Amino acid sequence: MNNCRTHILPALLCCCLTFPSGGCDMIEYHPYDLDIDGETGINAKNMQRIEAELEGRKRITFAVISDTQRWYDETEEAVESLNGQKDLDFVVHTGDLSDFGLKLEFEKQRDILNRLSVPYVCILGNHDCLATGEEVFNRIFGENNFSFNAGNVHFLCLNTNALEFGYDTAIPDFQYISNDKQNLPEGIEKTVVAMHAGPFSEQFNNNVAYFFEQTITSFPSLQFCIYGHGHNVSAEELFEDGVMYYECASANKRSYLLFTINENDYTYEVVSY
Repeated sequence: MNNCRTHILPALLCCCLTFPSGGCDMIEYHPYDLDIDGETGINAKNMQRIEAELEGRKRITFAVISDTQRWYDETEEAVESLNGQKDLDFVVHTGDLSDFGLKLEFEKQRDILNRLSVPYVCILGNHDCLATGEEVFNRIFGENNFSFNAGNVHFLCLNTNALEFGYDTAIPDFQYISNDKQNLPEGIEKTVVAMHAGPFSEQFNNNVAYFFEQTITSFPSLQFCIYGHGHNVSAEELFEDGVMYYECASANKRSYLLFTINENDYTYEVVSY
């Protein structure tokens, strides 16, 4: 009975995710379908754009959205608001594009986010790991851990969903972080670390929280960290080391974060839409 329910529930969810006039036609698709419709490799292409467009810059402006999940209308409103932002360079989505890890959820979110007038990247969330969600995420967006450079700022984007991997996988992946640090290009003066679940949340491997803090603060001039997962806005100095951790609310709260990093400081704003 339990196995039966495991397979029937996602199929019913596929039906619920159908958009008007389709009835339950989409139930014909297997909930664990990996045959992606539409664009793939989003992060790699957009990181190339960001690096090319911002090369040599010492002032950048970017937005953070998170936990768009089943809130498609609100995500569309966020995109409309972001497209109205003057001088916005790119957007970082800190994870949970899906609620149940279904292919249709990722495709719908991708299609909405593709309406952004600036490049964007997406980080793996804990809900994105459900079912075959991780594989779908990897195909549509990219790797679980990645980094890119925006002008003189290095962005380190990490999978911190340790609970979803049963703690038998290195999450955060300190080998990846070490290799990334060793291969920083010339001209990098600052760092921002982005993740889905922040330290001391139930998803994070808090056995290594303080080692994580020591590791990321060894990067060039760590400015701050950004994350989602908690569905609320917060700004905390988690480790009493001068580094702020900014949490972005979920899409149903209708807000996102806007940062501008200047040559000597940065500004932070919560934008409601």
